[in-house]
Amino acid sequence: MSHTTAAEHHATPVWQGISTTKFAVWLFLASEVMFFAGLIGAYIVLRGGAAEWPVVANILNVPLVAGNTFILIVSSVTMVRALAAIEDGNQAGMRRLLLATAALGIVFLSIQAVEWSALMSEGTTVSTDLFGSVFFTLTGFHGLHVLGGVLALVVTISKAVRGHFTSADHTGVELMGLYWHFVDIVWIFLFTIIYLI
Repeated sequence: MSHTTAAEHHATPVWQGISTTKFAVWLFLASEVMFFAGLIGAYIVLRGGAAEWPVVANILNVPLVAGNTFILIVSSVTMVRALAAIEDGNQAGMRRLLLATAALGIVFLSIQAVEWSALMSEGTTVSTDLFGSVFFTLTGFHGLHVLGGVLALVVTISKAVRGHFTSADHTGVELMGLYWHFVDIVWIFLFTIIYLI
């Protein structure tokens, strides 16, 4: 009678040389790319066809959001370093850097909430005009994705605290990083087309 080792019993299923979990995450991210591509495409068409469009610098706080964009970029750096830490077997470093990533994500959302609040207090809402509609739709969906990422980070941190990840098995941290970098890249596109162009 053959006996399977614990490592064999818990081995991650593989398809075409890629773990099925990683493949599923890549498929999910591909669907998210299509989702945001659709939203951005609709924004470009609507803005291009609009009879008039507000001067963004007059109604949006571009310097504040530029700073907020930098915060999100820094959070990608801490995420990269968290993965590097666990690859080196540094669990304490990984936990600190995951916490820093989550904290930066919360700061980003808080600053976005401040901007939304300021816009609403000045009378711009999702139903005010075309600009308000597309602005709140684009930034709102992105904000929901950041919130989802922060919640996923909390779960990842919880697993990290319990010693779930090791230098040999840290797929969860790697996949968390893939999602977080995707969210950051989407924001860079949104910041460029909404605030700078």
